[in-house]
Amino acid sequence: MSITTTCIGAYPKPDYVEIGNFAETGAPDDGATRAFSYTQDSAAEVPEELLLRATAAAIRDQLDCGIDIPTDGEQRRENYIHYHCRHLDGIDFVNLTNRVHRNGAAVADLPTIHAAIKPRGDHFLDRDFRSAQDFSARPVKITVPGPLSIMDTTANRHYSSDQELAFDLADALNFEIRALAAAGCKYIQLDEPLFVRKVEDALAYGVECLDRCFDGVPADVTRVMHMCCGYPGHLDDADYLKADPDGYQRLARAIDRSSVDQVSIEDAHCLNDLALLEAFSNTAIILGVVTIASSHIESIDAIEQRLRQALQHVDNERLLAAPDCGLMMLGRSLAMAKLKNMCAAAARI
Repeated sequence: MSITTTCIGAYPKPDYVEIGNFAETGAPDDGATRAFSYTQDSAAEVPEELLLRATAAAIRDQLDCGIDIPTDGEQRRENYIHYHCRHLDGIDFVNLTNRVHRNGAAVADLPTIHAAIKPRGDHFLDRDFRSAQDFSARPVKITVPGPLSIMDTTANRHYSSDQELAFDLADALNFEIRALAAAGCKYIQLDEPLFVRKVEDALAYGVECLDRCFDGVPADVTRVMHMCCGYPGHLDDADYLKADPDGYQRLARAIDRSSVDQVSIEDAHCLNDLALLEAFSNTAIILGVVTIASSHIESIDAIEQRLRQALQHVDNERLLAAPDCGLMMLGRSLAMAKLKNMCAAAARI
């Protein structure tokens, strides 16, 4: 049995889809290293036929590289968080609040939470899934931003308790996740990069939020959770303030006790002590084996070697290979080169 391969979420967008993921606006004066604008709703200006064309192309690229479980490439999303937030009541995208976030790694004018968080009532990710699945004979994975990451990329002006806000967000996300499952989506991924940056909050109520998000999801749906250490401001930026990967060790056993079936962690950029994998006795591990912000293309041999090292700590039925995170910064040619090598390495095992 070869190692199953998957992608994490975002895939480079073609030129005909002018939707930004992150827009660098220059370094602020308060110590944060990068400033981003997250609030452009440019997807509404792109014709539906172009969004479908881009989704089909992203999926086709992944399948051509050998990916077993592709994503829709998040072609409709200005970024993975705010696309979802626009479908929630209680978040104001007009009156923005400037704040430093990502533990000081970024500063931006962010949407403001001004009322109780509730789903709008009309589902949208089930449409995204159905249109994406039409382009693939293999099951397509759909991603959802997690409560802690939404909280970090908005400004709370309503809730007196972070936990109360997190639980309301989890319940609103569950509304959409259940619809995804009902539409036939078999791989649903919750993205929580903030777990590694805010370990205490993750342990206090974040892991419980995972279970609330996936409440009522049928057993034949694979529940995936992704923890990354953050994007830099640009490709090959060596000085970006990433999260400390030691957080993985502190979180491992709590996540292993949760309802999550697979957990995705970065490894290519940080080279974890792979004994970490032994802390997951129930959960399958999606190991990041290619970097997503470096133009260096990892060799097939190097990727294979790292996967074989991982197999000394986890059996191959519970090990999957993936990039560290989304591939949006690389551009299509670099992304495909990395994916092809990754899939070739996984097929050797």
